[in-house]
Amino acid sequence: MWHPDPFIKHPVPSTQPPTAQEAARSRWFSPLRAGRLELAERTWVPAMVPWRASDDGLVTPEVLAWYERFARGQPGALVVEATGIRDIPSGPLLRIGDDRFIPGLAELVRTVRRASGGRTRLFIQLIDFLRIRRRPEPERYFREFLVLTDRHRALLPGTDGAIRETLARLPETEWPRFLDERELESLRFGERERVTDMELPRIRELPRVLPELFARAAARAGQAGFDGVELHFAHAYTMASFLSALNDRDDGYDGYGGRRADRVRLPLEVHGAVRAAVSDRFVVGCRFLGEECIPGGNTAGDAAWFGAEFARAGMDYLSLSRGGKFEDAKQPRVGWARYPYTGPSGYECMPTVRSDERGPFGRNAEATRAVRDAVRAAGRRTPVVLSGGISTFEQAERLLREGVADIIASARQSLADPDWFRKLRLGLGDEVRRCVFTNYCEGLDQVHKQVTCKLWDHLDLDGDDAPRTADGRRRLVAPAWEPASR
Repeated sequence: MWHPDPFIKHPVPSTQPPTAQEAARSRWFSPLRAGRLELAERTWVPAMVPWRASDDGLVTPEVLAWYERFARGQPGALVVEATGIRDIPSGPLLRIGDDRFIPGLAELVRTVRRASGGRTRLFIQLIDFLRIRRRPEPERYFREFLVLTDRHRALLPGTDGAIRETLARLPETEWPRFLDERELESLRFGERERVTDMELPRIRELPRVLPELFARAAARAGQAGFDGVELHFAHAYTMASFLSALNDRDDGYDGYGGRRADRVRLPLEVHGAVRAAVSDRFVVGCRFLGEECIPGGNTAGDAAWFGAEFARAGMDYLSLSRGGKFEDAKQPRVGWARYPYTGPSGYECMPTVRSDERGPFGRNAEATRAVRDAVRAAGRRTPVVLSGGISTFEQAERLLREGVADIIASARQSLADPDWFRKLRLGLGDEVRRCVFTNYCEGLDQVHKQVTCKLWDHLDLDGDDAPRTADGRRRLVAPAWEPASR
């Protein structure tokens, strides 16, 4: 993963955990009721992809165990990982693009309800993504993947087969003479579709296709028993790409690229289709970026404008993330696909203790405040969720009381200790297993290994019958915990 150079190694924030009485009086552990969104407390576990689904996108016993473990900590809300809305192969990621996925997802809902005692609201994150290929061997790229054009034929004599053979033998220093910028990128990083590839019919038709796909997926989530859905409008994927300032697609009149008003058009149409497909009690929120953190990308000002538009459209909550884009991802190894959290924008999404002067803790707060302020200025009370390097009661309580957000989320600290909200609420904060923010977990995600935490995956493993990873070396779930008094 990319890190600032030079960097400062920041200590994990010190903390003085609250007593049970202090927690009970706190803002963080107070209920939230805002329209359809009702939470027992303002604690939130955001979506994390654990790589535990089957290769067909089905819920497995390992998926059930993963979410059951978080539910036992009784957060106010738990968001199930990014779940594909299309019925297409996508590896061990959950899918919801067909009715056959409903029974497994319904079992997941029942598992969380049972483990949390009905205290935790459960949402599922819905995602669409465009095609991305693995980085090819150069010879294979030239012989199979490169689309020959008149430009190549003008530069090199012979048949198409001969041209391919000539290119395949070229040294890397000669590639720029014969390949344009996009072809070089496909060779060096792997081909990646963009929402601006208007020469491709499937890309041109995205605005016509996506609202119905999201709506059907949301309806299935309702049938499975979820409390709501989170529309994934963040990071490197389709909907975020429509929102991006880099989206200059030209659809003609009433287009979907260029101006902010046009870039937000499809996300609003998706929300409208989803809202119409579910019950009036069903929560529909979205996750989008406070800043894209790439040259020419969206700023906090863009996010604030989008947030106000989403609130006016009736979104039930807005969850803010940061960065995580393909544009600055590092070059993958041959045979691997580009991973959008390996560059500077990826670092902004998941900063570590090796950071710049700003440090990694609460790095998304300023942009989130801008969004919330814009939503309130628009006359809306839509709850805003903040995440990013938050691991102490004091951090969360201060951010809530200062009006930065209405709900505080934590991914990595919740992974380190799924019981931490419950421990704090019971006045047992000294027992919290503190995240050290080195991104061991992110490193596993990057290579598509089952995600675990280094603070618990080796703990008391000898002689323990806890479920383990395929190699038998790591725990698949955090160690069990119950208060000593019970």
